[in-house]
Amino acid sequence: MKFFLHLLSAGFILINLTACDGIGSARAVTPSGEVIHIEVVQTAQERARGLMNRDHLNERSGMLFVFEQEQVLSFWMKNTLIPLDIVFLDGDGTIVDIQTMQPCPSQTINCPSYPSAQPALYALEVNAGLAEQLHLSVGDSLTLHYAPTPTASENN
Repeated sequence: MKFFLHLLSAGFILINLTACDGIGSARAVTPSGEVIHIEVVQTAQERARGLMNRDHLNERSGMLFVFEQEQVLSFWMKNTLIPLDIVFLDGDGTIVDIQTMQPCPSQTINCPSYPSAQPALYALEVNAGLAEQLHLSVGDSLTLHYAPTPTASENN
């Protein structure tokens, strides 16, 4: 509850953190109203695993990586089998960068890194080409609907 109030008091109106009504209800909504169903990962362990070793991602689905603070984020595709678009968002839900990432099989020694062009609080991975299909651009805002997992510091 403290986290929710903190976000409101900080003026993060564009991001609507709501209680979800069950599995699959976490979502990102584009400026045109298109819905992307998201799996939310918030812990370091979940973020490290990401979409590794998955052979597909459902259409209009993605994985939202949530970080503790805005920073330049860097991703790589080690053991990731499908091409992905990565949409980096700041704390207001504004897109600060979009990149397409290529798979990097486990036997590859040097997988490229994909750093965000600007500090970001969130990274949304979706199937490659979806960002273009949905006409997403830097400067657009996404509305995120998910129930954040409280951290130890928020429970104090």
